[in-house]
Amino acid sequence: MAQTDDNDWDERNEDEIVEMDKKQELVGDAKSSKEAFIENSSNLKELFDTAVGYVIFPNVGKGAYILGGAAGNGVLFENGKVQGFAELRQIDIGLQIGGQAYRQAILFQTKSELERFKAGNYSLSGNASAVILEKGKARNVEFNNGRAIVTMPKAGAMIEVSVGGQKFDYADAGNWE
Repeated sequence: MAQTDDNDWDERNEDEIVEMDKKQELVGDAKSSKEAFIENSSNLKELFDTAVGYVIFPNVGKGAYILGGAAGNGVLFENGKVQGFAELRQIDIGLQIGGQAYRQAILFQTKSELERFKAGNYSLSGNASAVILEKGKARNVEFNNGRAIVTMPKAGAMIEVSVGGQKFDYADAGNWE
């Protein structure tokens, strides 16, 4: 339920990525997603502990029929504390059909990569790759180019989850709690 609805867009403050009344639920979902990621990877706990920051998108919806797209809201954590909120958008063109919901996390190895994300208008190019975690199949995750990207399918059926072509917006959390 962390998705931004078009009808809600006008009710948001211009600087607000996530509506105030949905932030607490999104933070809870992000924390639960972190536990699910750790449960399905042999080394993700260590990467979460050593990362300078990470953003978790607990519910990304993706759908496609030739032209596809994905969207979701996430939470940025630094030193285990909420620092801000983010929005993920993706558009794909190609032979594809289906729909899927998945979790995604981006762990930042370097302060400079984290600061690039926080500056806003961050994007992942077509050559960015993610480790896809499946329930019951532990996978090792590594940093690459200052970040590690992890996805975990939740429901639905699509041939692949790609992260290339994703764009992100970011807003500082301020005093949301």
